[in-house]
Amino acid sequence: MNTSLLLFLVFIAITLIITYWAARRSTSTSAFFAANRQITGWQNGWAVAGDYMSAASFLGIAGLIAYNGYDGFMYSVGFLVAYLTVLFIVAEPLRNAGKFTMADVLAYRLKAAPVRSMAALSTLVVSTFYMIAQMIGAGQLVGLFLKDSAGKPLISYEGAVIGVGILMIVYVVFGGMLATTWVQIIKAVLLMSGTIILSIFVLGHFGFDLGAFFNAITHVTYTDPATKTEVTKNFLQPGLLYKGQTGALDLFSLGLALVLGTAGLPHILVRFYTVPSAKVARTSIVWAMALIGLFYILTTFLGWGAATIVGRDSIAANGGSNMSAPLLALNLGGDFFFAFISAVAFATILAVVAGLTISASTSFSHDFWTNVILRGKERSQGEEVRIARFAAFGVGVVSILLAILLKNLNVAFLVGLAFAVAASANLPVILFSLFWKRFNTTGAVIGIATGLISSLVLITISPSIMTVDAATVTGAARHLIQAAPIFPLANPGIVSIPLGFLGAIIGTLLSREPTAEARYTELEVRANTGLGAEVS
Repeated sequence: MNTSLLLFLVFIAITLIITYWAARRSTSTSAFFAANRQITGWQNGWAVAGDYMSAASFLGIAGLIAYNGYDGFMYSVGFLVAYLTVLFIVAEPLRNAGKFTMADVLAYRLKAAPVRSMAALSTLVVSTFYMIAQMIGAGQLVGLFLKDSAGKPLISYEGAVIGVGILMIVYVVFGGMLATTWVQIIKAVLLMSGTIILSIFVLGHFGFDLGAFFNAITHVTYTDPATKTEVTKNFLQPGLLYKGQTGALDLFSLGLALVLGTAGLPHILVRFYTVPSAKVARTSIVWAMALIGLFYILTTFLGWGAATIVGRDSIAANGGSNMSAPLLALNLGGDFFFAFISAVAFATILAVVAGLTISASTSFSHDFWTNVILRGKERSQGEEVRIARFAAFGVGVVSILLAILLKNLNVAFLVGLAFAVAASANLPVILFSLFWKRFNTTGAVIGIATGLISSLVLITISPSIMTVDAATVTGAARHLIQAAPIFPLANPGIVSIPLGFLGAIIGTLLSREPTAEARYTELEVRANTGLGAEVS
């Protein structure tokens, strides 16, 4: 049997056993949505890291560094620095003031129906775009990893997407947050192990001499795709990816979206409700920062190692930049290590889509169904969990169909859009709700709507979509393609994030809401002290 396929099946078997175990403990609402708030600090830290370090991080950033050197590394800095925002601003207040979702914090002193509806919409948009990107990546990468002796894929693109979709539905529908948490922990352990081992192999290739390693990085030879001539570049110098004034603005815009967007990503925020106290929430973020920091430092060894050992031309000829880390593993560790890294990539995708699915289904069930449609009262015991399970199934089916429909579309913009939407729509209203007494329901609704619409529109008219070759795009995406981009930056954060804040400010100033102002002190005390949080 193909080694990669065997390792895939082993991982799937382990996670399904965990799901069966978790299903017997996920019958109540609190157990299904928040694992009964019994996840420890180190467990949640590993789970947060597993949820955050997606295939885009493992494969994409290593590929960016292998292709663009220092500029690719700068792309990864934003992912790490982002957790300082989470640690210092949102982790403790969200854990203290909420129950299952970020909308709990908004509804604490604002009108529940409008803010929960908008928050659920924003959550579904962010989760869907992020999830589609992961599933398209799964379909493409599994085909590259799982091949027979003749080089033909063992699983079709559609088969891989459907398989991943079914697995994520099973994890969430049956195991809830507990199963999702342990899938993410296992994935994080595998990812960190594989990354550390591969980094050691890279250093070993250079005799554990950092001087020799960095000297090789300054003399990377490859064929320039524009001129078709062989060039030698210093990959420690900036400017290979982000060139000129537009490039600098694009990098700043991307960094802004990453640093601020992480604190508004729904699938990250729900993890704070799985721990027993705010202190444990802070501890888990420290664990996550240490793991994520080490990981992104090591991606430099993966990316620069691939550029110097495998070679950019060889990577381009064998699947493109996303194959940089796996090809490096094949070169340094042989077929088995290649299979292991391939299985890690697959585990990465499964863990992230499971986290996204539980986040989306929780928001739909808890925020929209129970608190908007039913006005806070369940018709029967356990209805909220049943609706969440139906929602998880629906999210999975929609994601599968969209991933198959848009399989030829450049998906890089999807992940960037998720961060941009989170930073533009979610973060402003979270911050203002926690720290601005005057803030009200009108401000929250207009702020979310402005951030959501502006980021969607700007990404649609950006180079991410409007310069895609129309001949390679199928289905509903065709009508988005035009000759030249209207908005010059690939990342809309530099414009959409200020618009989100501005919309929330203007909406607040247009009206007064005495009840929201009156409850601010109560929210402030609870957010900072945790008083009353344990009985929510």
